[in-house]
Amino acid sequence: MIVLFARRIGLRCLHDWSRNVFLLLLLGLSLLVIRSIAAPDLDKTQALAQQRYGAQAAANIVAWRKLIEEVRDLPDQDKLNKVNTFFNRRVLYQTDIQVWQQEDYWATPLEFMGRGAGDCEDFSIAKYMTLQLMGISNEHLRLSYVRYKVGATPPIAHMVLGYYPEPTSEPLILDNMISSVRPASMRTDLTPVFSFNSDGLWVGGATASSADPTARLSRWRDVLDRMRQDGL
Repeated sequence: MIVLFARRIGLRCLHDWSRNVFLLLLLGLSLLVIRSIAAPDLDKTQALAQQRYGAQAAANIVAWRKLIEEVRDLPDQDKLNKVNTFFNRRVLYQTDIQVWQQEDYWATPLEFMGRGAGDCEDFSIAKYMTLQLMGISNEHLRLSYVRYKVGATPPIAHMVLGYYPEPTSEPLILDNMISSVRPASMRTDLTPVFSFNSDGLWVGGATASSADPTARLSRWRDVLDRMRQDGL
């Protein structure tokens, strides 16, 4: 596309080295534009927390931003542990009925920290976005719907966050139910149903994506849109 654009504005007459310099500059400018569009605006997120939810919510966002900056350069394992601990200790577990007076509502990280409470989807989404802000790429992270079963009680629907060192490797599980991050093989209480991120959707233990998650999961599409409005 860049080469075609360059030709249209009359660069055929330039020497090869001049054309190459121009193309590199144009590519650099394009990358800067893309990065500026994609960059989060955490100042906006913090201001919205204060405006919508008050001083305690803004303090939660300040602590969250401090965490992101402090661990950005640490190994991934340390990031997983610190993010899991941060949300599990700072935010209360409550159902959507209690927090939002709805049967099933997926909150943005701003809404989650603003209310100071949420359910398993909200914990998982907040951890997913936070780890991305710390520099862990999307290909390593998936939100996973599972069946959670303890003892003789019937299994319940639950969501956790999985970190995949490689696409086909065993994931590490971040869960609001327990304080430690553990390999999936140690979580015999969880049975995977499907997993997804912003790029794909995987059914069961499949290694290849089977669908566009934003087309199949309307709540995921909706929460991604609201996160952009929140500055993320």
